[in-house]
Amino acid sequence: MPRLFTGLELPKSVATELSLMRGGVSGARWIDVENYHITLRFIGDVDERAARDVDAVLGGIRREAFTVTLDRLDAFGGDRPRAIVAAVRPSSPLVELQAEQERLIRRVGLPAETRKFAPHVTLARLRQATPMAVANYLSVRGWLAALTFEVDRFTLFSSRDSVGGGPYVAEAVYPLY
Repeated sequence: MPRLFTGLELPKSVATELSLMRGGVSGARWIDVENYHITLRFIGDVDERAARDVDAVLGGIRREAFTVTLDRLDAFGGDRPRAIVAAVRPSSPLVELQAEQERLIRRVGLPAETRKFAPHVTLARLRQATPMAVANYLSVRGWLAALTFEVDRFTLFSSRDSVGGGPYVAEAVYPLY
């Protein structure tokens, strides 16, 4: 059974720039640069038939290319930090693409996503990192010069069942016009 999700790949130059933010937090497991992405819709473990249905409906999406901007570093988890991320500035085209994928994936019979869409690139997963260590990291490295890039496609990825995912495999690519 494949574990699937849709996402946006990052240009190599953007991924390289983000990789310079690695280090400095005890208890952080830094994500491999080649696995950086922006998740649009986590689909989960599905059988081959559901995977084919998902591929078919995603192939029908017709949207224009758009620009994405990463504009700050942040952490998820509050008092129990669980990830350091590069936050994506929400834009109408991005939010609408994600919402269309949500509708179409639900239409093929898969359950709704329960988490609110918060576009980001995960840079590190945290285990036993203290809130103070994360706050110190963000105070030193939290400023991020805006990184902007054009998105002209989205990808259906598969991942192995592991802690932190990755490596991710591009199963299908869908162009934006």
